[in-house]
Amino acid sequence: MADLEWYQLALIGLIFTWSGFVRTSLGFGGAVLSLPFLLLVLDEPVVFLPIIAIQLLIFSSWIAWRGHRQAHTGTNDEQQADGNIDWRYLFRALKVMIVPKLIGVVGLLTLPGDIMSIIIFAIVLVYGTSYLLNKPFRSRGKVVDCTLLGLGGYVSGTSLIGAPLIVAVFASHVAKHQLRDTLFVLWFILVAIKMVSFLIAGVDLQLIHQLWLLPCALVGHLIGESAHRYMLSAGGDVFFRVLGGVLIVVSILGLIVGAG
Repeated sequence: MADLEWYQLALIGLIFTWSGFVRTSLGFGGAVLSLPFLLLVLDEPVVFLPIIAIQLLIFSSWIAWRGHRQAHTGTNDEQQADGNIDWRYLFRALKVMIVPKLIGVVGLLTLPGDIMSIIIFAIVLVYGTSYLLNKPFRSRGKVVDCTLLGLGGYVSGTSLIGAPLIVAVFASHVAKHQLRDTLFVLWFILVAIKMVSFLIAGVDLQLIHQLWLLPCALVGHLIGESAHRYMLSAGGDVFFRVLGGVLIVVSILGLIVGAG
């Protein structure tokens, strides 16, 4: 990024602020909703993916720790009863996702990436529409959930855009007040595995650029915290309709980028 103009660097900073806001307010989407815009500034994904991954590790661990602490201090009766993290469903989902995740990391599958992206974003578009219309899809069989989680795990192994597919399943099984923090624990685990692959492959982690991009993401994070509290207090309908709207935006962006 050393050769970029000042206005390009400013745009990258704003995009990372947006990434922090989306990630914290909804619990996902920081990579999917920022990477397409970042690539318009500099079409080199390998530059941005390590930066996004490190930020996700930092903020996910911070939020999960705060959620765990709040649950034990008792901010409300609902949190006192079952905590901020649904550990039971988290570990159940990880059992399904871990093998496809590792397969994605080492790149053993040969399904073309553009075809997989179209399939994923088409499915997510259906899920997002159902949430936006306040008619969330509830799978009555484990086969569908396992298929979607496995596919999301594989895509998160090959890149960082598997979150929408995983969220669509988690939102059907995890309580609203636990959803964000449960997802952040999951992201930490999945991204940690991805970071190991970066280190093995000798990818430049762009640590020097965290000195100015991490504060940008922090600003977005702080604003996102307020937005998240508002959505929770506004009620389930508002929360899931916002979730559905974001899933639709993610899907459309993914289809457009994939077609391009």
